[in-house]
Amino acid sequence: MRIKIGLGYDIHRLEKNGEFIVIAGVKIPYHKMFIAHSDGDVLIHAIIDSILGAMGEKDIGSHFPDNDSKYKDIDSMILLEETVKIMNNKKYEITNLDCTIVAEEPKINPYIDKMKKNLSAALKISEENISIKAKTNEKIGEIGKGEAIKAYAIVLLKGD
Repeated sequence: MRIKIGLGYDIHRLEKNGEFIVIAGVKIPYHKMFIAHSDGDVLIHAIIDSILGAMGEKDIGSHFPDNDSKYKDIDSMILLEETVKIMNNKKYEITNLDCTIVAEEPKINPYIDKMKKNLSAALKISEENISIKAKTNEKIGEIGKGEAIKAYAIVLLKGD
């Protein structure tokens, strides 16, 4: 049996005049929006990088480049599903996933159960094997000023 661990990270700036942001496929009402080539889903992007990294693959930008128009404004759940196909082809499955979202606002906790449900369906693992935590940056830096949101993900894979 092969056991692999991978760490992922992503950050996206925010701009005013938004109606919502998307995190783990959940639309969260907010007066700002992500500045991104895709939908800017920081958590899914971190998860994708954690899975790819665990398998020794190149990062999300190598698999889904931001200079390719077919990924413009794409739903990051689609990118996650493609990553799961790569993982399945390499005969890996997820044992568990641990994530942290760092945002001063909006409040993330009310949406965590829906995020876990979305990720469970996309990754084909039990919600019990997914942890999502929300933290603030204590008003420090670009996160603390509400200029960006970041996420970390660590995944444990097992394979044949």
